[in-house]
Amino acid sequence: MFSFKVNGKEVTADAEKSLMKFLREDLGITSVKDGCSEGVCGACTVLIDGKKVKSCIRKVSKCEGTEVLTVEGLSEREQQVYEHCFSEAGAVQCGFCIPGMVLSAKSLLDHNLTPTAEEVKQAIKGNLCRCTGYKKIEEAIMMAAEFFREDREIPAALQELKVNQRFKRSDAAEKVNGKGIFVDDIELPGMLYAKGVRSAYPRARINKIDISKALGHPNCVRILLKEDVPHNKIGHIKLDWDVMLGEGDITRYVGDVLALVATEAKDKLDEICSLVEVDYTELKPVTSATDGLSADAPLIHPDGNIMSRSQLKRGDATAAIKNSKYVVTRKYKTPWQEHGFMEPECAIAMPEGDDGLLLYTASQSVYDERREVSTMLQIPEDKIHVHSQLVGGGFGGKEDMSVQQYAALMAWHTKNPVKVKFTRQESLDYHVKRHPMEMEFTTACDENGILTGMKGIIIADTGAYASLGGPVLDRACTHAAGPYNYQNIDILGISVYTNNVVSGAFRGFGVSQSCFAIENNINLLAEMVGISPWEIRYRNAIRPGQVLPNGQVADESVAMAECLEAVKDVYESNPRAGLAIGFKNSGTGMGKKDIGRTRLSIEDGKIHVRTSAACMGQGIAQMCATILCDVTGVNPQLLVHERADTIRTPDAGTSTASRQTVVTGEATRRVGLQLKEQLDAGKTISDLEGEEFYAEYSAKTDPLGAIKENPISHVSYSYGAQVVILNEEGKCEKMIAAFDVGTPVNIQSVEGQIEGGMVMGLGYALTEKFKCEDGYPKSKMGTIGFIKSTDAPDLEVILVQGAGKIPESLGAKGCGELCMIPTAPACSHAYYRLDGKFRTKLPLEDTYYNK
Repeated sequence: MFSFKVNGKEVTADAEKSLMKFLREDLGITSVKDGCSEGVCGACTVLIDGKKVKSCIRKVSKCEGTEVLTVEGLSEREQQVYEHCFSEAGAVQCGFCIPGMVLSAKSLLDHNLTPTAEEVKQAIKGNLCRCTGYKKIEEAIMMAAEFFREDREIPAALQELKVNQRFKRSDAAEKVNGKGIFVDDIELPGMLYAKGVRSAYPRARINKIDISKALGHPNCVRILLKEDVPHNKIGHIKLDWDVMLGEGDITRYVGDVLALVATEAKDKLDEICSLVEVDYTELKPVTSATDGLSADAPLIHPDGNIMSRSQLKRGDATAAIKNSKYVVTRKYKTPWQEHGFMEPECAIAMPEGDDGLLLYTASQSVYDERREVSTMLQIPEDKIHVHSQLVGGGFGGKEDMSVQQYAALMAWHTKNPVKVKFTRQESLDYHVKRHPMEMEFTTACDENGILTGMKGIIIADTGAYASLGGPVLDRACTHAAGPYNYQNIDILGISVYTNNVVSGAFRGFGVSQSCFAIENNINLLAEMVGISPWEIRYRNAIRPGQVLPNGQVADESVAMAECLEAVKDVYESNPRAGLAIGFKNSGTGMGKKDIGRTRLSIEDGKIHVRTSAACMGQGIAQMCATILCDVTGVNPQLLVHERADTIRTPDAGTSTASRQTVVTGEATRRVGLQLKEQLDAGKTISDLEGEEFYAEYSAKTDPLGAIKENPISHVSYSYGAQVVILNEEGKCEKMIAAFDVGTPVNIQSVEGQIEGGMVMGLGYALTEKFKCEDGYPKSKMGTIGFIKSTDAPDLEVILVQGAGKIPESLGAKGCGELCMIPTAPACSHAYYRLDGKFRTKLPLEDTYYNK
């Protein structure tokens, strides 16, 4: 028995456990988040006697006689100030880390209301954020200090909202005060907890699975095997991912599930799983893409080890290169990268109705989940109801199902609510990563530095299953020549199965890898010509009316040259500055179905905005609200944005490829015009009670390799230039990004997305290492090298707009992926200027960060 106070109330813990578990499970205080249970991420931060503590590693016995404070225990004034300042500054994206950030801020401001920027950074050093790059959070804390210091009143909510405006996000307050619900915050009566027994080897034959001892455990409720799965092959695009493997099968990676265990006693789950006995014959794994291509490599899948091919050919690259004055050929290598979203994967499934299922999830598309679960269970899709809760970050890593299928399968068999949740280590070991790629690029130009042609070969390691490997490879190839005006292109990409951890979607989606290669080649060509890296890019930068290497004509919104102009002075004035440019599509494109859908319904005097477009922190609700209010002129306080739900919200496709702002934004604009027509006719919102309005937008594009002079690969592109500045020691001290993302929808959100991407890109370039050795993941949350607040450099964002606008979504284009694409090559260029060493592998070696 351990007694102490929580938010001013006396409490007693009956048994030893972590303070985090006691707060969440015994007291139901869910603002305290379980991000790692290792004392690394800081999402579980609380104050004990005024000092910040990571509650996941503090035992309740150590709390005897203390006072514990969570955000629920803040005074009304404190709650108001933190809600306002974090919202106003744009500090809130996915929100999973924010209650911990607020308490770290309070630990500082309780004693110091005039903090320096460095003191603020130090205060949140123990709190990781993968969304924001920390700058907006630091600004929020400084703003809060000012509000407390000067006893400032909270401003009234704005009644008018338009694009290109600063406005507080509608979902920010619930994420600051901890009232927003993530899946793991939900507990239900009769809940079972399930977990997969995973393969001990990346490649082995399963001889026997013995579950008898596990079944004999007094807390074991049910164990499912492969034969209990109605349809065992699922997948986001290609149906090649086994739900479970059974006796006689050969494992493909250490994440393969051999048995699914359920219990009503959460703390007994690992114990029961350990009783499942598996006899294997270990086999030599395929641990590199090149090994997978060898003639004697074992087949990982029956259809071969080449998962997909992609080729882009235009003009005559061979002749163009042969006749060019200068030619550069180099090989490059990029690694895995861990998404590091703060919320580990979690799903809950339960019976609904007589023969249906309800799933609470946190993914990038509820309709994708519905389709895959329907395939697995072999029941109609309309029997599967998927409802999203808040999503604690994604960055592509929550496109594939990870835990949802297992919650659904066990709930289907047991008829109980079932929760399946990854620990942080399970998330690191089993969910998808960025594709490692090996590339050989040849790039050529004439005597004036005008690019003439390029050839490239890209070999990607897609791991054990396809995931999004096909589209990722396509993007790597279609963007490989860069945002330049030349058309002699020959690019071949091959994505290869291995026994490594699965590679899938990740912010940048293949373009981060090929951009690293092409931009480094461009620097070498500039040297050979005798002009500056800025000048060669400016001479070749795509401009409106010109033709991209993939054949698409650049529209009037393109502002690549203007982005370069915006960073010219800062680049040329600093001898240790590195420069790179990049571009990224918006929308699925490539001839694929690409539809956004929005429905409005007038209910109880409010306008309900209904779309399944998933928000992982990028601000879907605010995007929809801003476009709708700009078109209709309605008061933003009248809007209610519903979370994605396969019954209530129409299918807007996956939140991927920076597509939602364009396609669902345009659907929202169109449905807004319908509402405006009624309002212009003299009707009020009250008059429209019970009415519904619906619109959709379908982006029309051409498939890769279309026989057209100027195919439209994607409905739009965003463009950007980045400068990385090093100090004399080689530490990154400042980053500047000038980006053309069309019309900014919400200023804070656009800046915050870009800042977060810049810091994530900096980690990819310099500090992060996800290790997978001989098919075994070897990384922990605390050893990967995620950038902390004290490591993040000064960030500057310059928003650039072209002379024209795309016709969709009031001219807004995507920014969520572009923001990290030029970062790694800008870093490599900065180090090249610092020490003359040309680096071709990530993370960059022999730097301040990686010696």
